[in-house]
Amino acid sequence: MNQEQDLIAQDIESYLALHENKELLRFITCGSVDDGKSTLIGRLLHDSKMIYEDQLATVRSDSKRIGTTGDEIDLALLVDGLQAEREQGITIDVAYRYFSTTKRKFIIADTPGHEQYTRNMATGASTADLAIILIDARHGVQTQTRRHSFIVSLLGIKHTLVAINKMDLVDYSQSRFEEIKQKYLDFAESLNLPDLHFVPLSALKGDNVVNASDSMPWYQGEPLLAQLETINIEQAVTDEPLRFPVQYVNRPNLDFRGYAGTIASGTVSVGDEIQVLPSGKRSRVKQIVTWEADLESAFAPQAVTLTLEDEIDISRGDMLVHANTQVKPQRNFNAHLVWMSDAPLVLGRNYALKLASGGSNAVVSQIHQRIDVNTLERSPTSVLSLNEIAEVEISAQTPLVVDDYQNLRQTGAFILIDKLTNTTVAAGMVTQPQQKAATLELHSASAVSAVDRASRLGQQSKMLGLANADAELLYTLERALFERGRLAIVATPDTQEILAQTGLIVLSQFAEGSDWTASNADDADLYLNERLDTAQRVELILDALEHCQII
Repeated sequence: MNQEQDLIAQDIESYLALHENKELLRFITCGSVDDGKSTLIGRLLHDSKMIYEDQLATVRSDSKRIGTTGDEIDLALLVDGLQAEREQGITIDVAYRYFSTTKRKFIIADTPGHEQYTRNMATGASTADLAIILIDARHGVQTQTRRHSFIVSLLGIKHTLVAINKMDLVDYSQSRFEEIKQKYLDFAESLNLPDLHFVPLSALKGDNVVNASDSMPWYQGEPLLAQLETINIEQAVTDEPLRFPVQYVNRPNLDFRGYAGTIASGTVSVGDEIQVLPSGKRSRVKQIVTWEADLESAFAPQAVTLTLEDEIDISRGDMLVHANTQVKPQRNFNAHLVWMSDAPLVLGRNYALKLASGGSNAVVSQIHQRIDVNTLERSPTSVLSLNEIAEVEISAQTPLVVDDYQNLRQTGAFILIDKLTNTTVAAGMVTQPQQKAATLELHSASAVSAVDRASRLGQQSKMLGLANADAELLYTLERALFERGRLAIVATPDTQEILAQTGLIVLSQFAEGSDWTASNADDADLYLNERLDTAQRVELILDALEHCQII
C-alpha cells in the first residue's frame, strides 16, 4: 500500500496504468445467518487500509449505539447499509464493495443468509469467480450452508474457499476445525466444487484474515487475503467455441454496417468464416473494429464491432459462430430453474425468456423434479414456489442458441420475465441443450383439451353465467378481466359451446351449464342487486371471482 501511495505522489499516470491492468477477482461471501459475513468483509477493508477516516469514525460511533460486538468496533456496519439490516444485525440485500491490493482488484458481494433471501444470494453469485462460504465454528455445517453451497455449485463457480469463522469462540481448536472440514467434504462430494480450500479464522479478532494468526500455529496455510490474491482464475479462451451475440447493428452511414457486441466465448480473427444463427447464413469477417484501432483478432470478453464481406440480414439477438461449429438452435431444452417470485410457477404459462442479447416467448412445459437443497434429494412436483429449485424442460417459441451452463456460462444462463408485471421470476441454467427430436404423434381428433389451452394461457377455463346481463355489463367485465391479465370473451348462444373449449373465460347471458353464476336470483353464486350501476356490479363480480380463486 505504501508503494502505491509513493507512486501516486511521484507518477500518477503510471499508477493509473498499473491499477487498470490489475487482474479483477469477483467473489461472494455466503453462509448461514450470523456466521460473520459482513464482519469478515469489514475486516478485509479495515486491515487492508481501504477505509477512509470519516467512514471509520462513523462506524465507531454507530458501534456504540447499535453495534453487536461490545466495546470493540463493529466492522459489519461498514457493509450493512440498510437501516433494517443495522437494526436487526443481518444482511438483507446484496451489498457490493470494492477494494484493491498491490496484486489484485476485488469486487465483493455480501449476500444474505436468511432462507427468504436465497434469490438475492443467487443474484450475487451469478457473476462471481470465487465463493467464500462461512461456517460458524460453534455450530458447524448448517442448513443454509448446504443451500448456499448447492447454489454455488449450480451456478458454476469454480473456486470455493470455506472459511471456518469464530475460531476464537472455540479456543482456536484444531480438532474442531478438522471435524467441520470433514463434515463439509462429506456433504460436498455430490456437488460440482472442483477447487476447494479451507481456512480457520476469526473475523472479529483478525486472525488469518489479512495477517497470519499467532493463536493457530497448527495452521500452515496462507491467510484468507493471500489466497484471494494468488488463486488462479484465468480461463483458457482459445479452446472455447466462438459465441458472439449481436447487441447492436451499427449503421452510421451508407458505407458502413457493423455488428456490435461482447464476445461471450472463444476468439475471432479477420478472414474467419462465420455462420449466423438461427438463419444459417454464412460470410467471412472483413474487419474487427474497436474504439482505439482495428484488430486482427479478438477474444472473450472484448467488446468489438465486426464487419462482414457479404451483405446479409443480421439483427439484435442473432448469434455469430464459426462456420465449422456443430451447434443447432433449440426450441426445447432442459435447465435448472431457481424460482424468484412470490407467485408460484404456472406450467404452460407464457414468459419472456432473455438469453445473451436475444430471447423468445417461452413456457415451462414440464417440471422433471424438485431439488431439496438441504438434502439434495429429488422429488416429483407440479408446483414451484419462491426460492425453490427444480430441473425443468423449457419450450421456446423461436429457436435459441444455448449451451451447457457448466461449459459456457454466457450462453447457458437465462432469465424468465413475467410479461404482465415485467418482473424477473426465475433464473435458469441450461443443462441439456441438445434435445432429441420428439416422435410426432398422429391424431384424428383434437388432442388439446380446454384445460391444456387454459394452462398455456395461465388461467382457468370457466363459463361464467350472467343471467339477463346487458351488453354494457358483459363487455365492461370482459375488458376489466383483460386488464387483470385474463383472457375473456363474450359468447352468443351459437358460440357458447365451442368457446368453452378454447381455454378462455367465457361470459354468457345464460346460467344453464355455467361453472359460476351471478344474477338477482337467490340460487346464484353471487347475488347482483339490480339497483347497482354497471361499474359497481363489475367490481363486485371481480371481487367474488378473486375470492373463489377463479382469477
